[in-house]
Amino acid sequence: MIRLNNLSYHLPQGYLYKNISMFIDKGHKIGLTGKNGAGKSTLLRLISGEIKPTEGNVVKQKDLNIGYLTQDIIIQKNISIRSYIETSNERVNFLTERLEQVNEGLISRTDYESDGYMDLINEVTEINEELNLLDAHQFAERIESVLKGLGFHPDDFDKDIGSFSGGWQMRAELAKLLVNNPDILLIDEPTNHLDIVSIQWLEDYLKNYKGGLVLISHDKRFLDNVTNRTIEVANQKIYDYKCNYSKYLVLHAEALERTMQTKKNQDKEIERTQALISKYRAKANKAAFAQSLIKKLDKMEIIEVDSIERKAFSVKFPVTQASGKIVMDIKNLSKVYGEKTIFQDMDLLLARNEKIALLGPNGVGKSTFLKALTKEIEYEGNIEFGHNVKIGYFAQDSAEKLDPNKTVFQIIDDIAEGDKRGDIRATLGAFLFGGDDIDKKVSVLSGGERTRLAICKLLFYDFNFLILDEPTNHLDLTSKDILKEALKSYEGTLLLVSHDRDFLNGLSNKIWEIKDYKLKTHLFGVNEFLERIGEETYDNQDIALIQGKQEDKAVPEEKKVNPGVNQEIKKLDTKIKNAERKITELEEAKAKALTELESTDFNEAAVYTTALKKYESAEQELKDAEEKWEALELELETIQASL
Repeated sequence: MIRLNNLSYHLPQGYLYKNISMFIDKGHKIGLTGKNGAGKSTLLRLISGEIKPTEGNVVKQKDLNIGYLTQDIIIQKNISIRSYIETSNERVNFLTERLEQVNEGLISRTDYESDGYMDLINEVTEINEELNLLDAHQFAERIESVLKGLGFHPDDFDKDIGSFSGGWQMRAELAKLLVNNPDILLIDEPTNHLDIVSIQWLEDYLKNYKGGLVLISHDKRFLDNVTNRTIEVANQKIYDYKCNYSKYLVLHAEALERTMQTKKNQDKEIERTQALISKYRAKANKAAFAQSLIKKLDKMEIIEVDSIERKAFSVKFPVTQASGKIVMDIKNLSKVYGEKTIFQDMDLLLARNEKIALLGPNGVGKSTFLKALTKEIEYEGNIEFGHNVKIGYFAQDSAEKLDPNKTVFQIIDDIAEGDKRGDIRATLGAFLFGGDDIDKKVSVLSGGERTRLAICKLLFYDFNFLILDEPTNHLDLTSKDILKEALKSYEGTLLLVSHDRDFLNGLSNKIWEIKDYKLKTHLFGVNEFLERIGEETYDNQDIALIQGKQEDKAVPEEKKVNPGVNQEIKKLDTKIKNAERKITELEEAKAKALTELESTDFNEAAVYTTALKKYESAEQELKDAEEKWEALELELETIQASL
């Protein structure tokens, strides 16, 4: 459906990508991965057509419907959520309005035998057929099902979008895309603003989605369960793996090891060649030989090793002094905002070294509960902390409260005391702030970098009761792994709010769920909790309703088309499908040839030359096939446009 042909994109600081090609078809579910700044979000913008490539092109199937969710949406505020989605499908709206006009015309006319009247009758039939193909008659029901799945309460459907927070506005935009069931979905970090129940609902939706999907996410379990293909963006190139994220990590590690060995061989060959050039350049009878060696080096494609950081750092949250056996005793805790009750008459006891996951949908009061514990808000009831309890607290806005005018180093230097002052640089390095990064001002840091720095600050305080409210928001997968390992080895008491299922798994020995204004305790694990809550919340029939007739979605048959033209269109369609299959085969052949080339010893000149020629031949064959496919698509579009 979409092909990127030899695409390059240049920024003032250099190329993000050079001569990359990829194909996205129905059923392809692609997870984009790569370090921050590699160009993942930019690639989505290029695919969507929001920006144009510096070189190369993006070829799209005619009438392709693309749904694109960005991280920085611009959304209409003075309209209800329901109306915003109802008016989003231009084709359905046009057909519905036209149907009303035609029906009004039929009512006002009495010339029942005239050609004009029969034309209107035929138009009504055609409109209804197309509306049926678009599954428009269940549009209202689909809107409600999607909104419920994404966590909206029925009372919210008719509220203005502007009355909701940015996170909920993002959900409304996502709901609009899902209801319209596009051919291709491009989604950038969809789980950042979803609660744990909504993430699971979206995951099930995308698993059953029949179109093409390109997804950016830092939620490992979400990627594993949704995607069947992983594309890594690194070193101005893309690396295509036909598997989910976890399998990709294994294959990538193997490929990286081979590439590093090939790189070592190449470095030795370059060093040897440069030595020969230096030796013979000044000798008249060897000058030609030296020039041939120089040309050889100039033509050599330098192997670059993937620079994505996956180092294993050791980070620990120290407990210098243990608390008493009872950490916290809560009695009759209640909180009301105006007429809205958040929670009421909560009673609970927290013991030393317990690891608690605090779960529940967004808006149920989890952050409010934590703010009550840390005395940030007023409340009714009693909260008593045990002997020697010291709290370490990461709030959702901790990263935003960092002084933007200070450097990374200054943020930590201002709070470090005693022996910990000597650990500043090492600790920052463990949180991926190495080299010149420590001199960056907070104002230029990304959201993930600010979150890392705010968590890093905690290591320079003394505490034995750690409270974390959504610490993984904006963190990349490497940073999440570092934080999870630190929490696994933490010897104090932990109370954790997170919607990242893979991150939560293995960190808690008890679950607190806020539900119906109360706090319920569960002694089973996160996975069992998710199974139970999923069964209570929705079933797969909702998803089937939302996705409607996606498999059968087609353009209504045109009237009075020349049979010869129809036959030509069918032939071209067959040729295009064959060309796409051929391209897939050639892409695999090229990848295989590249693997063989990378594993060949550069010093074995004859073997290396054969492997290089095989790779270049595969590359040329793929290029020729892509050009043929593009020509066929253009021919088909020309015929269809003339109808």
